[in-house]
Amino acid sequence: MGRLFGTDGVRGVANADLTAELALGLSVAAAHVLAAAGTFDGHRPVAVVGRDPRASGEFLEAAVVAGLASAGVDVLRVGVLPTPAIAYLTGSLGADLGVMLSASHNAMPDNGIKFLARGGHKLADELENRIEETYQAHAAGQPWDRPTGAGVGRVTTYDEGFDKYVAHLIGVLPNRLDGLKVVIDGAHGAAARVSPEAFARAGAEVITIGTDPDGLNINDGYGSTHLEKLCAAVVEHGADLGVAHDGDADRCLAVDATGAEVDGDQILAVLALAMRDAGALRQDTVVATVMSNLGFKLAMEREGVALVQTAVGDRYVLEEMKRSGFALGGEQSGHVIVLDHATTGDGTLTGLLLAARVAATGRSLAELAGVMERLPQILINVPDVDKSRAATSPELRIAITDAERELGATGRVLLRPSGTEPLVRVMVEAADIEQARTVAGRLADVVKSALG
Repeated sequence: MGRLFGTDGVRGVANADLTAELALGLSVAAAHVLAAAGTFDGHRPVAVVGRDPRASGEFLEAAVVAGLASAGVDVLRVGVLPTPAIAYLTGSLGADLGVMLSASHNAMPDNGIKFLARGGHKLADELENRIEETYQAHAAGQPWDRPTGAGVGRVTTYDEGFDKYVAHLIGVLPNRLDGLKVVIDGAHGAAARVSPEAFARAGAEVITIGTDPDGLNINDGYGSTHLEKLCAAVVEHGADLGVAHDGDADRCLAVDATGAEVDGDQILAVLALAMRDAGALRQDTVVATVMSNLGFKLAMEREGVALVQTAVGDRYVLEEMKRSGFALGGEQSGHVIVLDHATTGDGTLTGLLLAARVAATGRSLAELAGVMERLPQILINVPDVDKSRAATSPELRIAITDAERELGATGRVLLRPSGTEPLVRVMVEAADIEQARTVAGRLADVVKSALG
């Protein structure tokens, strides 16, 4: 059996890779490991369990609930809610763990299980490893220690989760959204009800697309990975902006009134300046990954905001924010973390804060996002090479040095071995797209010859 936990929980094709048996077993293992780790402190544990609207989430939720209850965990079933809602409820209800069933932006046949620790925080890698080891030991024949009688967990439907989460979102907004017209694309996913309700309660006029989940249509032509329909809807309705979520609504991308896309870097830039002006940007610093556009870095330098960059992945952004006490971080993909109000990326919160900045300043989203200029960025994946030698190849090192010299201060080169595939990613930014394309093509050729 290969490793089950990836960078964001356990994910795979539902009922093929991710079966009911696996979901049940992992839930029992999680209860045993967390109890052994002292997480429950000797009391009867409580878990919050939620899911996105995928059809497979129905049977997987039943399996997770059964596994937890059989291990002596009381379960609060909150139904279809975003991942950040499960994280928030886990913390606000004082639960000992949370479980979210979702495969985020993946296509409908996939699903996933993500465990959250007390407070709504992602489990440490060491705990995930122990859960996996415990599960595999049981699969190899080691019996569970099973409670009986009054020791088994009780299962309760918690209908208040929706309103409690929406109230939290409204409560952290710095100002209302009265006068704004907003189009929301819910990706037929977990935010299909939550996001429109939150924007409406905040005072915005709301138009919706992608908000009719049927269990089979999540992410299908809608959401943050398919912005075309949102761009068209914003222009058609004369809206001030549009907001798009992914399947579990932990990310947000936007569209301005002209129908132009506003990516995660631009959203992060707008929120960084809003928080700086409000005195909420601790140490006047924002955290982003090395894949953030060079235009973002240049804009932050011009505005006097420090930038700390991490490896690619929102988990690394969050780790740096916690370690250094920073308040804001995110990724180009739209994962934005406002740590004072959320323990994970929260797409609805991000969209609300973005709209609040438009309402407060009276400036258009296009004008606000114009604080940074997105430099042309060319990304080439070079497959079937020995990625392990990417950092040590003398030929490649010389080529990179020559490219950086050619690009100067307004360009950038990044070579990154893929974490999951036998390929190397070549990314080049430059003020001129043709120069970026030429340099990237040349470097890709060197990667092929040096590492092939």
